[in-house]
Amino acid sequence: MARRIAWTWRELEDAASYIALDSPRYAAALMDEARFTAHSLRKSPKRGRVVPEIGDPAVREIFVKSYRLIYEVNDAGVVILAFIHGARQLPSLLL
Repeated sequence: MARRIAWTWRELEDAASYIALDSPRYAAALMDEARFTAHSLRKSPKRGRVVPEIGDPAVREIFVKSYRLIYEVNDAGVVILAFIHGARQLPSLLL
């Protein structure tokens, strides 16, 4: 069963804008890969690992290049919670 994907693009756009200052090509590649990865969650939502800092099996992550695509799987579908650089700590609102 294909699930619905819901997310805001703000964090992805922020990351791409920052990267585009040095490499518009790499920024576009990041956007493409993030979108592809998010779309793939419609059919395989539990393929990501459980976020270690949270420990809830419903909250998972997949790495997109050096970024963490953090999402929650629920009955309605998949909700993207964050798209952050792997070197950063999770925002306090997620913990």
